[in-house]
Amino acid sequence: MSPRRALIAIVAGSVALSAAWAAARDPNLLDLSADELQRIQRHGPWPPPRALDPGNAVAGDAAAIQLGQQLFFDARLSIDGTMSCATCHQPLLAFADARARSRGRQDLDRNAPSLWNAAHERWYGWDGAADSLWAQAIRPILHAHEMDANPQHVRDTIARDPELACRYRKAFGRVPEDDADAVLVDVSKAIGAFVGTLVSGRTPFDAFRDALARGDAKAAARYPLPAQRGLRLFVGRGNCHLCHVGPLFTNGEFGDTGLPFFVRPGVVDPGRQRGIELLQLSEYNLLSRWSDARDDATVAMKTKQVMPQHRNFGEFKVPSLRNVALTAPYAHDGQLATLDDVVRHYSELNLERLHADGEQILKPLHLSDAERADLVAFLRSLSDPKATLWQPSRLPICKPGLARPPEEARSPLGGRERSEPGGQIKP
Repeated sequence: MSPRRALIAIVAGSVALSAAWAAARDPNLLDLSADELQRIQRHGPWPPPRALDPGNAVAGDAAAIQLGQQLFFDARLSIDGTMSCATCHQPLLAFADARARSRGRQDLDRNAPSLWNAAHERWYGWDGAADSLWAQAIRPILHAHEMDANPQHVRDTIARDPELACRYRKAFGRVPEDDADAVLVDVSKAIGAFVGTLVSGRTPFDAFRDALARGDAKAAARYPLPAQRGLRLFVGRGNCHLCHVGPLFTNGEFGDTGLPFFVRPGVVDPGRQRGIELLQLSEYNLLSRWSDARDDATVAMKTKQVMPQHRNFGEFKVPSLRNVALTAPYAHDGQLATLDDVVRHYSELNLERLHADGEQILKPLHLSDAERADLVAFLRSLSDPKATLWQPSRLPICKPGLARPPEEARSPLGGRERSEPGGQIKP
């Protein structure tokens, strides 16, 4: 649907719903204005169109997804066999770890963001130091404070295990060769392909939003009034929707929220400023020789154009609010323990802590206790009830001799057209 037709449909739905409300006079529905209804519609629909990990030729490939799922839970990728990707991204915790700061080989400086819907993100890590899922996967594998591995260790782990070697051959059409760096990148692309399948389900908000779109007052009235009032604050006086926008409830960029960014006394986390520097220095970004889209100007445009600025110091990624009630504590280093703490922070915001740019959007809200409770009720409605029930798919036995189709079977952006889910939800 074109943007014009979408807008016409939204307006038509808003008018239809207003008429339905006027006729029904349902006490369980707020009398939302046309502007409020249109702002609400911009946060959907859900699920979104499929997204593929940029620069990743095996994104969407079933064999790569299977290899990536197995590697995601395999602690042998770490140098001493004690950590896997799932150590910090636990399915039962909505692919986060419920820690203020994640624990690797030592306490880290930041917490682990949820991986739900990661394929729809623009940048990866709290500082955006990676521009793709596969590039992000490399960092914890090699980082001394996390898995502390090296390319040769990764290559040997794959080559020495018949099942992994078989899956590698199916995904990439070759055995794990002597080029350990190439195998490391392939492994990261398989993990990126798997993580790209993690798209969460619909939420109570989505049902409400869609009821508004079709003018169904009866269905809309099932959405609790506290959540409706919180949503009105979110798209209205709170201005939350200016940063937490769209179906993913994020603009995909970075901001200063007025929180302290000291890691420890005398040490600060520079946030996005350092993230841009690391992105530009990375040998695995979308402009690098390892990227399957390095010659595609559209895919690599964001990486080519981003430049560090002084205002980026102390900025961190605006997180998606989907499943936010399941991923406490909050902020890049868990400074805020609960959703109420988050809302209270913005309610009593200290403007002296903000960059000048931030002051234009963020202002103290001075919410009442009841308003804070309503806003929290709305935020809780953004969670998929099944987001903590995901389980790995049972993988078929890998049969030697089966390899991926020829290179020309790939799509122009790197991903193959066929895919299968990377997991399932427990009943």
